[in-house]
Amino acid sequence: MTSGWARLAVAAAGLVLAAGCSQASAGRTDQPLPSATGAPATTAGGVEAARGFRSTQGYRGTPVPVRLDIPRIGVSTSLQRLGRDGHGAVEVPNGPGKWEEAGWYAAGTRPGDLGSAVILGHVDSKRGPAVFYRLRELRPGDDITVTRADGSAVHFTVDRTEQYPKRRFPTDDVYYPTLTPELRLVTCGGTFDATAGHYRSNVIVFATLRP
Repeated sequence: MTSGWARLAVAAAGLVLAAGCSQASAGRTDQPLPSATGAPATTAGGVEAARGFRSTQGYRGTPVPVRLDIPRIGVSTSLQRLGRDGHGAVEVPNGPGKWEEAGWYAAGTRPGDLGSAVILGHVDSKRGPAVFYRLRELRPGDDITVTRADGSAVHFTVDRTEQYPKRRFPTDDVYYPTLTPELRLVTCGGTFDATAGHYRSNVIVFATLRP
């Protein structure tokens, strides 16, 4: 897989975060915040509100994903933790097991949380098929299971499988926030460009958390 599309995703995500911070700073004020009735908040009201405050210190975050199973295409793989490469692009699975293992983009959403969790895998190598070789065969209704570090599992249902030219990678649909827990599986596909040494397209599976 190549990662040109990933640079677009990282840049776009950075713009979203920067815009959010700017707007929050612009709206800051030293005046008391209004109460529900529109009147300035009082000290007593603040004390009452503080009594119900719960510290985030005891908050348990969603466990990280460690395994991916897709019965329909015979995939059962551990998950590498992926970051960004030296160019700021999203990494692809690497190391001795890179062809047999998929990887989760750890700077993004954790499977089961609100948003789009992204898992990447190679389609093949010079030695033969890789972990996501049959990804293009997934159809609506197929089951995807992600097992997490605490032993819990979340199940996703495939909504659709699409193929896009890499020059028109759907960054928004893959990386941008969603209001529901979703999953994106990404690999290479289409025709192989022997001169460039990579495939010309990406195969992407879109899935939603099963109730």
